[in-house]
Amino acid sequence: QVQLVESGGGLVQAGMSLRLSCGVSGRTVSAYATGWFRQAPGNEREFVAAISSGGGSTIYADSVKGRFTISRDNSKNTVDLQMNSLKLEDTAVYYCAARNPRRGLGVTRNRIEYDQWGQGTQVTVSS
Repeated sequence: QVQLVESGGGLVQAGMSLRLSCGVSGRTVSAYATGWFRQAPGNEREFVAAISSGGGSTIYADSVKGRFTISRDNSKNTVDLQMNSLKLEDTAVYYCAARNPRRGLGVTRNRIEYDQWGQGTQVTVSS
C-alpha cells in the first residue's frame, strides 16, 4: 500500500508562488496516476490537477489552468504542484491522491477513482 505525505504549504500573499510536494512511499510513484485536490472550509473537495502514471498526460481544473503545473520527480519519488499567481480563492487544504491502478493509469478528475490520500497541507493566500 502506498503512503502519501504532502509538504510545502504556508501563508503567501496574492500574486506570489508556492510549490507543494507529495512524497510517495511504499511503491514507486510511476506505478500510479496521481492527483491534487483541495478543500476550502464549507466546500466539497475539488479536483485541481492530475498526472498519468507515465507522466506524459496532465489535466487541470479550469480555475487553475495556466497558473498551476503538476510534475513528477521519479528520482525523489514525489509529485509536485507549482502554484503561481496565487489568488485569495486558492486558499484551501491541498491533498495528494493516488489512483487505484486497477481503475486505470491515466488521468481523471473523478475523486472516487483515487483511493489513497495524504493528510493534506494548508495553503493560505492573503491580500
